[in-house]
Amino acid sequence: MHSLLSTRIELRTMVNSDRQEIFSYRSDPEICKYQSWKPISIDDVDEFISTKIVSEPNIPGSWMQFAICLRATHQLIGDCGIHFLENEPEQVEVGITIKKLFQGRGYASEALTTVFNYIFFDLKKHRIVASIDPENFASIRLMEKMNMCKEAHFRKSIWMNENWVDDVVYAILAEEWAPKN
Repeated sequence: MHSLLSTRIELRTMVNSDRQEIFSYRSDPEICKYQSWKPISIDDVDEFISTKIVSEPNIPGSWMQFAICLRATHQLIGDCGIHFLENEPEQVEVGITIKKLFQGRGYASEALTTVFNYIFFDLKKHRIVASIDPENFASIRLMEKMNMCKEAHFRKSIWMNENWVDDVVYAILAEEWAPKN
C-alpha cells in the first residue's frame, strides 16, 4: 500500500472500507457535476475499488487512486488519481475530488503538491496534464495555483452526462515544477 504524507494530510491507497465515504461525496450532484464517474450505488464504488484502481504505478491505462485523509484524525476527505497514459509512458493525467465540507481550505493544493512531487521526483515523469470542464472555475483556479499552463480548449469534445461538453487541458513539465513540501 502506498502512502504519501504532507503537513496536514496523508494520501493512501483506497481500500474497501472507504466505500461508504467515497459513495457519499462522489454521488453528491454538486461534486460529480464535472466528473465522468459518479456512482449510482455502493456496488459501483466496490467495482471501482476492486477493478479500476491499481496499487502500483506505471501500469499503462491504469489509475492509481489515493484516498486523501486528514493526518490528525484519519478522516477521508477526498481522493486524487494518477492516470498512467496508455501510449505516453512519460506523461500522466491527474484528477482530484474533495468533499464539499473540506473545500476552500487548501487541502486540494496540498494533495496535488504532494502528488506532483511524487510524480516528478519519485516516478521521474516528464509531464502532468489535467482535463477540466471550462465551467469548473474552482478546478481551473486550482490548476493555475499549481503553476499549470492552459494548453488547449477543445469545443464539445467529450460526451459526458448525456451532453457534449468542452474540455480544457492544463499541463506542467518536470522542469517547471519547483520542489515543494
